[in-house]
Amino acid sequence: MKQLIGKYLKYLKIEKNASKHTIVSYETDLLQLHAFCLQNQNTFDDEKDVAIDEVTRYTLRLWMGDLANKKLARSSIARKSAAARSFFKYCFKRGYITFNPAQFLIIPKKEKKIPQTISIDDIDTIMNLVDMGSPRGIQERAILELLYGTGIRLSEMVNLNVTDIDFRQNQVKIMGKGAKERIVPMGKKAADYLKLHLNNRNKFYATTTDENDYKSVFLTKKGKRIYPKAIQRIVKHFFSMASEITQKSPHVLRHSFATHMLDRGADIRVIKEFLGHANLSATQIYTHTSVEHLRKVYEKAHPRAKS
Repeated sequence: MKQLIGKYLKYLKIEKNASKHTIVSYETDLLQLHAFCLQNQNTFDDEKDVAIDEVTRYTLRLWMGDLANKKLARSSIARKSAAARSFFKYCFKRGYITFNPAQFLIIPKKEKKIPQTISIDDIDTIMNLVDMGSPRGIQERAILELLYGTGIRLSEMVNLNVTDIDFRQNQVKIMGKGAKERIVPMGKKAADYLKLHLNNRNKFYATTTDENDYKSVFLTKKGKRIYPKAIQRIVKHFFSMASEITQKSPHVLRHSFATHMLDRGADIRVIKEFLGHANLSATQIYTHTSVEHLRKVYEKAHPRAKS
């Protein structure tokens, strides 16, 4: 089974062009399943393997039950279930098994949480807190403006190259999930600060900067392509100074982008294209946040709202 997990992960990377995050997550999930199968056979030696055709529907149901007993979040169980279904589907299609035990494995529904957002006033405060007196500060401002101004994902920002920026049209070419390409307009502020950053970007170059790094829009202080943790730290730093929101991540800027657009009358189908969602259902969660905004306006403005 371990060998097949390795082949499956290569398949995800090469043929499906899955993201690093997906590959790492699925590897963790499938190795956990492998360990559970060993324990289920009263074998605790990690060096031993499990015959793939010995994994049955009952084994997978026991695994799901074990995950639930460990009080894992429903979203985590859903991902592990999806990983198992995808893996065994691959094994069945490639002829490694004659029966797919995960075919009818139920994926638990994820809890729908209303995304956290920050106000437009807080956005302005955050932007004004950035010290523009250094190339580092200019890059930080460009990162924050671009995250909020386009709604792109953290992984999409990390992979952004200079050739993806079109200042003539004020738009950005994004390589999204599943290697799906989309074009996203950017506002004047995002464009202005991004242009200012690119004019100072060469000051990040170092002896370690290689060909891939030279392509990157954003760089570390060591001249390497910026990585997710570095952007997360920037966002958390400025959020901590300007907002009391509990979640301090780049995704909050993505949520705020979509919610503020919706509040100001943008069509949800247009927002779907901006965000790169495959299905409208993924975008509809932002309507809940917008309804809360409308309710507050109604209660404040209508004479009979509270009487």
